[in-house]
Amino acid sequence: MFSPKFDELVQRLRILPGVGPKSAQRIALQLLARNRTGAQALAHALNDAVLHIQHCTVCRSLAESDICDICASPQRDQTLLCVVESAADVAAIEHSGGFRGRYFVLGGHLSPLDGIGPDEIGIPLLMSRLKAEPIEELILATNATVEGQATAHYLQAAWQSLSQLESTAVNGRKMPLKITRIAQGVPQGGELEYVDSHTLSQALQYRLTVR
Repeated sequence: MFSPKFDELVQRLRILPGVGPKSAQRIALQLLARNRTGAQALAHALNDAVLHIQHCTVCRSLAESDICDICASPQRDQTLLCVVESAADVAAIEHSGGFRGRYFVLGGHLSPLDGIGPDEIGIPLLMSRLKAEPIEELILATNATVEGQATAHYLQAAWQSLSQLESTAVNGRKMPLKITRIAQGVPQGGELEYVDSHTLSQALQYRLTVR
């Protein structure tokens, strides 16, 4: 509309969730016509974040070092491991204040049609953590979507199969461990990052055993 560079900026802004052509154009006009200082600060912060924020080598969430603050904290309960689909879900649960354990971020959900299988969402790494760490309860907090439910069922079956193959004690405890699924308050078809803090806290407090 204005220039090739403006059009490119609009196209780049459309990668943001929920931002369509009109919204992207309004954002571009706001930044360039009314807030150039803010635009430069935004560009700097985005570039700095891309250069310095990476995935935690333990839980696969986002961190500025190899291990995130949650995984490194001795105050977190090492016997509780909560599996979520995204780093946004970690932020949502932490904001609820209802959980003091640790996390494992899948980075998505199983979707065979899209070529997303167990390896792509880190399930082998998760199974290794379950064997190596003193985890007593695995909380499946995948989204309440069809894909999220299917992923939760797969994780349950994967651990059951592994525990049957390795029936010996690991780290002084017997396999398998307790598996629970968050329940109350999370609407069917909903996504964790859009659930209010109180509802999410209640869902974690009153989780149900799935086996």
